[in-house]
Formats: sequence, structure tokens, C-alpha cells
Amino acid sequence: MLTKGDEFPVHQTPEPIAYAGTDRNFYDRYFFNGYHSDGSDFFALAFGVYPQLNVADAHFSCVRGDIQHCIHASRILGMERMDLDVGPIRIEIIEPLQQLRLIIDNHEGISADLVFTGRAFPIEEPRFTRRIGPRMFMDYTRMTQNGRWQGWIEVDSQRTIMDGAVGTRDRSWGIRPVGINDPQPNLPVVAPQFYWLWSPVNFDDASLFFHVNADEAGVIWNSRAVLCDDNSAQGAVCETSDCHMHITLNPGWRHAVSATLEIGGMRPATAIFTPISHFMMRGLGYTNPEWPHGGYKGTLVIEREDIDLGNIVPGRPDHLHVQAISRVDMVQDGKHKSGIGILEQLIIGRYSPLGLESLFDD
Repeated sequence: MLTKGDEFPVHQTPEPIAYAGTDRNFYDRYFFNGYHSDGSDFFALAFGVYPQLNVADAHFSCVRGDIQHCIHASRILGMERMDLDVGPIRIEIIEPLQQLRLIIDNHEGISADLVFTGRAFPIEEPRFTRRIGPRMFMDYTRMTQNGRWQGWIEVDSQRTIMDGAVGTRDRSWGIRPVGINDPQPNLPVVAPQFYWLWSPVNFDDASLFFHVNADEAGVIWNSRAVLCDDNSAQGAVCETSDCHMHITLNPGWRHAVSATLEIGGMRPATAIFTPISHFMMRGLGYTNPEWPHGGYKGTLVIEREDIDLGNIVPGRPDHLHVQAISRVDMVQDGKHKSGIGILEQLIIGRYSPLGLESLFDD
């Protein structure tokens, strides 16, 4: 089957673009977030296509006061991967790797028109590859980019101007669990475990990126820190795997009340994260039992959801995954920088360094 993508020199296999290998869990995703310099008016968008499942879905979510307003949308992909729209949510690529536009046509009182402009060339994170026994659990690549926003968001007739806001976008593609769970378990059967922190930070003239995946004993299997000045070209960054983040959990929760990032290498630095508010990733489909990524909902289904952020429940599976909007203070070469950024956290199962022994709560 030929599709619009076949017009472009982007093929990775001998087959048409409509086909993406043979793994049912192949996905291709856009993610965006944004917020003002004081951390207010946070919003995020996720858009995914799942070629083997023939599904596309998109989610838009913004925080106003103590409520997180969300739009979820899902449709049949129709094997056409170049149509970047699902219901009212649409992405336009103005300049690849530099400028993109997000449009949310009004749905039940929520609409937006936002343009993202990158601050520097995107960074490529180390390839994420992880097996559980013989089965591939994750195998994907991601690029990440900080940027500035222009535009507006409207919720129930209240319009918020986002001009000058900052934020982060990423693009990832490859294999990770999508759609319904596989009924055939991994053998030998092991308890679910996942430890993930991700921390993109916007300073006035530079960006900081950090992430870590670790096993239940705290052994790191993917991590890196990157310091990137504005307008940096491809490869013109300072990066190192000599980095470690220590987090202090809110007692009884798997959400951090503070975190300290230590960066070694040629440009040592220390960055202290102080969370000021939380965004629930279930608003973008992550861990959402009703709107899982790649789940089949029908030809086209759209739904609004409002999440009460004052009613987050410790240990509830779909409340574990958060992005904490955080103030960040960094010292490097004797100089101090203050910025605003994200401390994303998803901690499932055992993690001995923090004394976590159960599946969801302790």
C-alpha cells in the first residue's frame, strides 16, 4: 500500500512506509510541554501512531488552578502515517527540527493555537534497549529539544496567552509496550519494575537535560546529562554519563519533594530541583486505564476529562507517573543559574536505593 510518506526519501526497509517491520509494539510519537517562567499555565500534548495496530491517538492537557483539563482522541490510522491529526488535535511541521505548530480545534470548550521554536539543535539520547528474559521490552531512539512558545490556550471561554513561555518537545520511535497487554507472560515471570527520571530544564540562555533508567538494585542501564547553550549546532553540546540524581520522596508516596543532580565530566555542576506543582501524565494517556496508548477505541472517539489535582492518591497506579514543574538552581564553574524545568518520575515496583519493596506503594 502506497501512502503520502512514500513521496519522501525516508524509507528504512524495502517496504512502503505504511509497514514498520514486524513488531506489534512499534510506535512513533511526538511529545510537547510548555509553561511560563514561574511554572504557571502548564500544558502538554502527546501524539502517537502505531503502524502494526493501525491506530493513531492524541492527547492535549493543560492545568488551570487545581484542575487538569484534558482531551483524548483516537482513530483508525488507515496506514497513512503522514496525516498528523486525530479529531480536533493537529500538528503542523513548519521547519523540521526547529519549528512546529499545535492546533486544537474547539472540543467541549478546549482549544489552542501554539507555535514551538527550538532554542538549539535537538539532542539525540542514547538508544534505549531493554529485554525481559528473551523478549524485547524497549528498543527506541529519542531526540529532545527545549524551546519557546507563542500562541494561546482557551478553556471554557477563558483564554491564556502563552507568548514567551518555555518548554520541551521530544520525538521518539521504536518499540515499547503499546495497546492491550500481551496475554502470554514473559518467562520466567518477574514482578514489574521500572525506575525513570527525566529532567529537561530551561535557563535564560541555555538548557540542561538529564535522564536515568535503573533496575531494582539501582544499577543504571541508560543515563546521560547534557548542557546545551542556546543556538548550539548539532553535536555542539557538553554531555556525560558521569551523572547521578538523588531524590527525596514524600513519605508514603513515590513522588519527590526534592532532587539533587550531580554532573561530573569536563564541566562539573550541581543542580537542585524543587517541585512546585504536578502534572498527571495520565492526562496524556500514560498509565490511563481508559485511554492507553495504541488502544483501539473505534473509528474516531473523542473525550474530555477533568482531573482534580487536589485528589491525587498515593500508590494508585495511574497517579504514579507525574511531571513535577520545578525551580532549578545550578552551580557550575562557581557561577549560579536559576531556571525552570521538569522532574518527570515513574517508579514502579522495587527500588532498593529508596527502600521501595512493593509494586506501587510502601
